Amino acid sequence: MKAQEIRNIAIVAHVDHGKTTLVDQMFQYAGTFRENQHVVERALDSDDQERERGITILAKNTSIQFEGTRINIVDTPGHADFGGQVERTLSMADGVLLLVDAFEGPMPQTRFVLRKAFEHGLKALVMINKVDRPDARPEEILDEVFDLFVELGADEHQLDFPVIYGSGRDGYAMNEPDEERKDLDPLFRLILEHIPSPKIDLQAPVRFQAVTLEHSDFVGRMAIGRVERGVLKEGQRVTLCHPNRKKTVQASIKSLFRYEGLERVATSQVACGDIAVVAGIEDLSIGDTLCDPEHVEPLPAIKIDEPTISMQFCVNDAPFAGKEGQFVTSRHLQTRLERAAVRDVALQIERTNKTDTFEVKGRGVMHLGVLIEGMRREGFEFAVGKPVVIIKEVDGKLCEPFERATVEVPKDNAGRIIEYLGRRRGEMLHMEAHGAIAKVEFMIPARGLIGARTALLTLSQGEAILAHVFDSWQPDGGAIPRRTGGVLISDRSGPVLTYALDGLSDRGKFFVKPGDEVYEGMVVGEQNKPGDLPVNVCRAKKLTNIRTSSKDTAANIAPPRLMSLEESLEYIEDDELLEVTPKSLRLRKRVLNADQRKKTTRAKAF
Repeated sequence: MKAQEIRNIAIVAHVDHGKTTLVDQMFQYAGTFRENQHVVERALDSDDQERERGITILAKNTSIQFEGTRINIVDTPGHADFGGQVERTLSMADGVLLLVDAFEGPMPQTRFVLRKAFEHGLKALVMINKVDRPDARPEEILDEVFDLFVELGADEHQLDFPVIYGSGRDGYAMNEPDEERKDLDPLFRLILEHIPSPKIDLQAPVRFQAVTLEHSDFVGRMAIGRVERGVLKEGQRVTLCHPNRKKTVQASIKSLFRYEGLERVATSQVACGDIAVVAGIEDLSIGDTLCDPEHVEPLPAIKIDEPTISMQFCVNDAPFAGKEGQFVTSRHLQTRLERAAVRDVALQIERTNKTDTFEVKGRGVMHLGVLIEGMRREGFEFAVGKPVVIIKEVDGKLCEPFERATVEVPKDNAGRIIEYLGRRRGEMLHMEAHGAIAKVEFMIPARGLIGARTALLTLSQGEAILAHVFDSWQPDGGAIPRRTGGVLISDRSGPVLTYALDGLSDRGKFFVKPGDEVYEGMVVGEQNKPGDLPVNVCRAKKLTNIRTSSKDTAANIAPPRLMSLEESLEYIEDDELLEVTPKSLRLRKRVLNADQRKKTTRAKAF
């Protein structure tokens, strides 16, 4: 078997800096798609949530043929909450293409992905993207990127990085900002010249490490990874091993695939240096190695940064339980969570002292929010508690996670943003202004960012853009203000009536509208004052036989405040739950009965 010329490259960047859009244009230029083939925009973002949110959640593999060279591309997530995907997939690459927005410059996730690339010993190519923006400042951005390389401890080889300028959306790249804007040929030349070929040893005993898992109804569990040495063949007998496994497992490769463009194509063998998809080995997990039975040599375990956020997932016990969901039992919940943890090693699932409650740990509110949204779309019904940060002991001290956060906001609103994050124990590290936009960088406890996104949008009239990434574990940052207003709680079950909402309109803002069904203990609104207030939103107007000389004035009810899943998770407090069903999101108290809540509160006071 003759080895093909191969390049393995991971495309990394901060969220919304153009990775997936650039890959679309690379497909077009290399002729991966037929001229008459219909291709959706951001073709790699195949998941429904990815398209709706406009972000990459799962790392994707694809392959492009260019002038006889096979270029394997890994499109990695740009959001910090999905950093576990980046850490794992970098082990399949021999270099990275770092995209940086020509106006925004390096952002928190840029720092994270670049640090991980350096830890893997990879060299980075830099593309300053979106140079067609009217506010682009490519020369300044290049200086900022170089400063970031120095700050992260890049060696001399890594500091000598090649740079290219272009627009992923419009499909062109240039070696200099003022060159003619033609096509992506300069980018492909850069990859072929500066990304090293993988080491090829076709005669060595085979070795392959699983980096990502998927599931197919036809072939079962599918593991994606790189063939590190030898040749992987369909039907081949292999030994499954891991540094932390006590016993090895004997298995055979039932099906084998490789990537051609966006498609997985069946193949009889995959040579070392290439990326393979192994199907049909149910015992195979992320980090496991498949070896020649005569040479059992597991590759080092894949290291993943620890989770920072924890949430309780429990069986829904509200009065409406089971009416909207298909999977409602603790067994259903446990099976689904365990399956999620197998596919995403950044998730950790633990049992609690309650049989119907599980503790789920992840990288952030969005990380867990994507899991919750995926489950409800599959027909699951359950309840979740308030996200809380994980506390760990470091050098004998209890520490909490701190994040490096960046806020882009109009300069006129920067003062209010700084004041708000200061109250939430944020320390301003740096501030710079470009035109009408100020970029402010903070070091802040992760607790201080829970619920902050909505407040920042309010303070900036919807203009603030918040980005953050885990930085370090530090001692307790101090008390952080909680939700200032109390909530309005329904004191009975029934349909919401217009007359009742009109009479309570001065109490606060409502989350429900006339006609909605509510139950006792359900949170129906936010009170204007601190403290919780039970209200009757089902109260009807009493009918009498007395005529009045004036007509009743028509009730003018304000529209309800509708919160997204992440906003709901950030809103709830410790004594509340979010009821999640395929059709609804309902806020409720953990203890539904008002008298029982009072007894519980008094018991905690003593």
